[in-house]
Amino acid sequence: MPDTSPGSATTKVASYDIYLTRFLNPDGTLAAEPPAFATDREQARALYELMVRTRLFDKKAVALQRTGQLGTYAAVLGQEAIGVAIGHALKAEDVFIPAYREYAAQFARGVPMVRILQYWGGDERGMDYPAGTPSHHDFPLSVPIATHIPHAIGVAYAMKLRGEKRVVLASCGDGATSKGDWYEAVSAAKVWNLPIVFLVNNNGWAISMPSHRQTGAQTFAQKGLAGGISGEQVDGNDVIATRFVLERAIERARNGEGPSLVEALTYRLHDHTTADDARRYRPEQEVTDAWDRCPVKRYKAYLEARGFWTAADEDALIADGTAIAESTAQEFLKTAPQAPEAIFEHLYERLPKSLEWQRDEVAARGPVGGH
Repeated sequence: MPDTSPGSATTKVASYDIYLTRFLNPDGTLAAEPPAFATDREQARALYELMVRTRLFDKKAVALQRTGQLGTYAAVLGQEAIGVAIGHALKAEDVFIPAYREYAAQFARGVPMVRILQYWGGDERGMDYPAGTPSHHDFPLSVPIATHIPHAIGVAYAMKLRGEKRVVLASCGDGATSKGDWYEAVSAAKVWNLPIVFLVNNNGWAISMPSHRQTGAQTFAQKGLAGGISGEQVDGNDVIATRFVLERAIERARNGEGPSLVEALTYRLHDHTTADDARRYRPEQEVTDAWDRCPVKRYKAYLEARGFWTAADEDALIADGTAIAESTAQEFLKTAPQAPEAIFEHLYERLPKSLEWQRDEVAARGPVGGH
């Protein structure tokens, strides 16, 4: 530590504090008085219903992959509260630029479940979100790490130039904050005072790399401070706190008060993707302990304590959610594949002549390569 005693040549010029917000304890009891939306029966139930439906969809998607009917899939088990909070915090006119684990937010904004299965099945139509829904102007899933974050800067800059009262929310994992793309975007967001919220989904692991090995920072929230923007933590397994913090950050951005970074603390209860085996690098006890902080179990306990949820409600939701997940899977499996030349359709607004012959050759060969 530098010598800052009286008469020293060294003086303190800056400091920071990082704050964590939590309304629900891991057992579902209240840590603080909740915001109004969490005391409204219908709003409170809607958050839980979306969490459970997302978990049931996720379970079916994993089963499809395990039986060879779907490509590699990134499960959201244990992190559902974050997507639910995003979906309820954003307004319809805002733009969501996701990574690849916030399915609940996409469902809330109008993305049909079957589109997510199509995406992971390698079908371009999985990124065709319905006109007339908020998702139509959102971005599709982004698997490359952090490459979508600079795109969010471009969208937010366009909103500012047009004088629109809209906000961009860009989500990413904790590992993305170690990429240059991410740092450049955070710096630009503050320099241009853009209407953007960065959500860092901190599940403790960047694939097989634990947080303490990919960064020396005490928190990911403080990385926003390095770029001059507000940074804070929220318990990402507390859907009430996550929605509350995101709504506050989104409205700051909407009112011209600049960008924010929110670090949502959670835990990935599944492998990184279905191509991964987390047992190779993650202690079993760590996963067992994380189940005690499960966002679904926590929030259900809260609803039951308030008299907002019953065993009959639970049975009905599980039955309905399971049926929807199953019908979604069947719709996906029955969808006829695209023609091989479809791979050329989404690269350019107008296909260059240098690629036209390739498209025509692929089309001539047919769906089985001409054999």
